[in-house]
Amino acid sequence: MAQDATTTADAFQPTLGQAQDFSFDTLAASARELAAKPFVAPVVEQPEVLDKIDYDAHWKIVFRPETTVKVGDVPVQFFHLGTYFRNPVKISTVEDGKAREITYDARFFDMPADSPAKQLTKGTGFAGFRLMDEDLKTDWISFLGASYFRTSGPQGQYGMSARGLALNSGMSEPEEFPLFKEFYIEKPTDGSADVTIYALMDSPSVSGAYRMDITKGTPGQGQKMAISSKLFFRNSVERLGVAPLTSMYWYSETNRVLAFDWRPEVHDADGLMMVMGNGEQIWRPLMNPPRVVTSSFATENPQGFGLIQRDRRFENYEDDGVFYDKRASVWIAPKGDWGKGQIQLIEIPTDDEIYDNIVSFWNPEEKPQPGQELDFNYDLTWMADAPVPQPLAKTVATRIGAGGVPGQPRPFGHLKVAIDFDGDAIGKLGQQDGVTPQVTVPERVQIVQSYALPVVGTSRWRLIFDIAAEGVETADIRAYLAAKDGTPLTETWLGQVHPTQFDRIRPGYDPDKPATEQEAASATP
Repeated sequence: MAQDATTTADAFQPTLGQAQDFSFDTLAASARELAAKPFVAPVVEQPEVLDKIDYDAHWKIVFRPETTVKVGDVPVQFFHLGTYFRNPVKISTVEDGKAREITYDARFFDMPADSPAKQLTKGTGFAGFRLMDEDLKTDWISFLGASYFRTSGPQGQYGMSARGLALNSGMSEPEEFPLFKEFYIEKPTDGSADVTIYALMDSPSVSGAYRMDITKGTPGQGQKMAISSKLFFRNSVERLGVAPLTSMYWYSETNRVLAFDWRPEVHDADGLMMVMGNGEQIWRPLMNPPRVVTSSFATENPQGFGLIQRDRRFENYEDDGVFYDKRASVWIAPKGDWGKGQIQLIEIPTDDEIYDNIVSFWNPEEKPQPGQELDFNYDLTWMADAPVPQPLAKTVATRIGAGGVPGQPRPFGHLKVAIDFDGDAIGKLGQQDGVTPQVTVPERVQIVQSYALPVVGTSRWRLIFDIAAEGVETADIRAYLAAKDGTPLTETWLGQVHPTQFDRIRPGYDPDKPATEQEAASATP
């Protein structure tokens, strides 16, 4: 049970540092000065004490709501340092162009009498912070760890996270995680946003200044963040990830057979949606691949991209504890000229829901060099769906199974893919209207058959095709439905399948045999 603090809540007042002039320009100047010097890792005070604040000890440390700090009318609460959140961050309030740092004090928290956290000295620092609803019972945005932040979305359910920057994600060399080391919280007086968060970022390769004008939105609406970033590079970066998103995808209707769990689906998002520079709308269903896979989608000045949770039916998850059906979709809308580059998607194998295994970001074509300065501005929204016009029918399900004909031999390496599209316009069409499948496959993969038909009793159309891909580890396939004249009726489905991954779970598969000899083992009497 939590113990009383040494001073009553009514008497406690947070200690604020001396007022300092502050603006986004001064923050950017600080970042530029940092980048001109060798990187200095953050000093972790009393690390031997933090080692003792393990998971069990950390969750027993509870913020005392009566000590909530108000920035204007914005309630702010803090996260305590611990074994897993060791880097202290400075948190300051901003008012009338003056910033004042909030000093760490153990009296912000309730903790057991024997908590190792009681050994920390005043001024040690915080791990992060969160902004609360007016009742102080629920939070709607939090900043905790490296440059991560996330919101509760339109339905009050936390899911995926965003980051300030990603450096060398998904490469053979270790990933570099920039840190937000200082935060400044301001209540705008002009009503342009509900709150503005400024952050100073640093890492061995780059420093940066961020401004985030955040609109909380009403329940059911979701949050919007207008983000401005200024980056100053100490070193070259092989793979720069701008506006990175981090999510979890274990399995869905697409790869249900690969997971052993009681729930129908488990994921924070089920697809990467992209609107390319030429206006083409692409849906890339997420996969849980057999190895780390990086996919790149080249374009110039992308109109937007994001990780989307399209499936909103509770019965497709059946989890009333974590509510995957309520998790927010996150959309990035670039501002200005982002030039040439690629939207990149990294998928990492996982066998549990506790791991974030999906990353997406914008990767500029030109690699940043030492001394270079780059600006990236964009809107980031946390909503149920992408906040952009979607005139074409959307992908609502992707299913994969054994190819071939029931009752006949099912050769290994043959897959059947069924894609459901839904939309008002296509839902009014029938077989007589000449809807045609358009499927493109890579070398070493053959289309055995493809056809499209309306799904009886719904507004959906289903595109079905069989492929022969013996011994193929990975195949990228492009598909959509078109009208008689070739005009697209649906968004572009750009899927990646792993035929041998599915083969390995089929009865009769012999891992010691080459692909050309697997077919006989799969024959039925």
